Amino acid sequence: MYGRPLPRSFFERPATVVAPELLGRILVRGRSEERVAGRIVEVEAYTEGDPASHSFSGPTARNAAMFGPPGHLYVYFTYGMHFCANVVTGGVGEGSAVLLRAVEPLEGLSSMARRRGTRDPRRLCAGPARLAEAFSIDRALDGADLVRGGDIRLVEGEPVPPSRIARTTRVGVRAAPDRRWRFLVRGDPFVSPGRPARVDGIRG
Repeated sequence: MYGRPLPRSFFERPATVVAPELLGRILVRGRSEERVAGRIVEVEAYTEGDPASHSFSGPTARNAAMFGPPGHLYVYFTYGMHFCANVVTGGVGEGSAVLLRAVEPLEGLSSMARRRGTRDPRRLCAGPARLAEAFSIDRALDGADLVRGGDIRLVEGEPVPPSRIARTTRVGVRAAPDRRWRFLVRGDPFVSPGRPARVDGIRG
């Protein structure tokens, strides 16, 4: 319906290259009447050697998936209450990934609304924690393969042309706040309300 799963080679590149090319792709979870799907509209890149990245201090039990094969999920728990989903990129052992920050809901909105406690489609997946809750993503999916067409997958969709992509600093980071590694679909109503980091008094 939304195209074929993205190939492994798509993810075997730097996070800063993969991130803008993920915009317009479709995240799908489940099958038949239980399926939920959304078009990716906002992401952030985190790379090896990036002081804002979970991989900066090397592999641990928590971030092991981030150092694994590309095209898998890295799911982490934050603030003692939220999960966030990342797409692993680059080579094995590199520790780079792209955080999925927001999607436009396309399918399974009633399931998303039940999980999220709201029926406003613009609030269902606008933010990484909201997205994970709407798609019922938790640590059980850490390391899940997005390429093999399993329960959760990333499929082709329609890539967003560069002219429609905005680029800003990342949201909520204190280390390396000047890196403009947040990519979003310009003017899209489903982008998260998160504010990018300020650098020298200038936001974004």
